[in-house]
Amino acid sequence: MFVRMLRYRVAIMIWMFFLLALAHVGGLASFHWSIVWSLVALGASYVAATSVNDVADRDIDAVNHPQDRGRPLVIGEASEHDLRRLHVASAGMALTAAALIGWRALALIAVSVAIGRAYSLPPIRLSYRTCLAPIALGVAYVLVPYGLGLASAGRPAGSNDALFAGALYALFLARITLKDFRDVVGDARYGRPTFLLQFGKDLTCLVSLLALAVGDGLLMASLHPGLVVALLMQAFVLAIVIMLRGLWRTPDARAEQVAIGIGARMGNGLLITSLALLVVRSHGAPAVDQVVIALALTIVFVINFAQLASRPDDVLIGYKG
Repeated sequence: MFVRMLRYRVAIMIWMFFLLALAHVGGLASFHWSIVWSLVALGASYVAATSVNDVADRDIDAVNHPQDRGRPLVIGEASEHDLRRLHVASAGMALTAAALIGWRALALIAVSVAIGRAYSLPPIRLSYRTCLAPIALGVAYVLVPYGLGLASAGRPAGSNDALFAGALYALFLARITLKDFRDVVGDARYGRPTFLLQFGKDLTCLVSLLALAVGDGLLMASLHPGLVVALLMQAFVLAIVIMLRGLWRTPDARAEQVAIGIGARMGNGLLITSLALLVVRSHGAPAVDQVVIALALTIVFVINFAQLASRPDDVLIGYKG
């Protein structure tokens, strides 16, 4: 049950933000057990959040995800009691793993667990707070993993960390703002006031675009890539903009999911490229090697972009999975 509730697509994204922070301060140069405990703590805290959220959103999920094996409560393979027990066990695992790293890590994971509960449960129930919901998720999914990366490396936060973490936070907001398109039917039926339902498609797409622009600017300012590498990284941003434009223009719900799915894949490419650059830099790679790596990753993702655009059914399955 733990593995099923650890929805790997989101879990990998959370772990990615942790690894980016670690790489940013040179913490991936050698192995240390705090990396393992951090990955465990982040994974367990996410399971704690999903288990309590599935109980709170059972009716909505029955509309939005009626056949999703990642939601065992909806398909009848688990009870509310099972998920409540999983929530307690996962929260305990997360806090224990964080305590093995140190007090900073413990405090960060405690914040993550608290946000997971506040997001789903009354009286706060952040998931029903139109503007606070994505902001809170950004703290739990980006800033907590980033801070955990610094704690794992035993480094304090510096001014460039603020730029880099801000870039990742803005890029996450550009992505999470579009999540509501997937769940619009159930949200509307049960009165969840999401940003999309409250302000409409045009403003939602505009907010995502602005967050993307801010994130891209902060990313370039924090990474200081060479001109060629910066231009290659802009290929990912351009692909996301193209998909965002497609999302804005299409009236078809299925086509919306395709556009969001491809855009999310290109966002992953941007993060992976950033991680690769940070890792090779920490090993003293010259500028030409950084260009080669960025070029290779760009080519791979551009080919993937073309393949997905020509096979929209695969994009839909992947995004909904």
